[in-house]
Amino acid sequence: MKAMIAGACLLLLGGCASTGQNPWEALTNSASCGKLSSDQQLSLNLADDMAKDGKLHASLANLQSLPDNLADVRLRKAKVYRLLGRSEAEPLYRSLLGTCLAAEAEHGLGQLAAARSDYGQAQAHLQRAARLAPTDEKIRNDLGVVYLNQLRIEDARFEFLTAMELKQSDKLAALNLVTLLLYQDDWNRAAELVSRFGLSPTQFSEAQSRAEKLKVPSPATAAVTAMLK
Repeated sequence: MKAMIAGACLLLLGGCASTGQNPWEALTNSASCGKLSSDQQLSLNLADDMAKDGKLHASLANLQSLPDNLADVRLRKAKVYRLLGRSEAEPLYRSLLGTCLAAEAEHGLGQLAAARSDYGQAQAHLQRAARLAPTDEKIRNDLGVVYLNQLRIEDARFEFLTAMELKQSDKLAALNLVTLLLYQDDWNRAAELVSRFGLSPTQFSEAQSRAEKLKVPSPATAAVTAMLK
């Protein structure tokens, strides 16, 4: 997962510099969960496609043409900013707490905290996300990642298995479970999982490398398991 750097907001809204107020505070709890128009949905879909293709700047440019009070728009912006390593991501996620997208907001905040190796905060956010959306396999996987980085092995195993059962084609959770099994030196079960999910030799090597890093805990082992992009 790409390392995210938390810092001061880089975009200042009018008037905030003189008052000392956080420039994103005005966004809190003001997001609309109303239905998008057909044109807005089309622009949102285009932005999603660009983000999937790795064209994050172009995706953001398309999102900036949409009303910022729309919850769906704010969530996409927060994700793109997070992937770009921009500090705007956190306040945007926080502005969605208490809205229809609260689970997604807690998830994003958890991912940001995990990228900073702040696993206590990451765990708190992701546990809240899992309570709000218990059948979201992405959230369950990422909660498992945090547990694994804390060496809470059985908790991590539970979350990875839950994610895999919720979405049987989920190779990300399977890859993380392989990492866990290799950490325990359970090579037979790891090989069985690699075969069942069709993981590549490269993926297996990555899982092995992550497992070895987990055996030597240090600040440099932050987010050694795979989280959702």
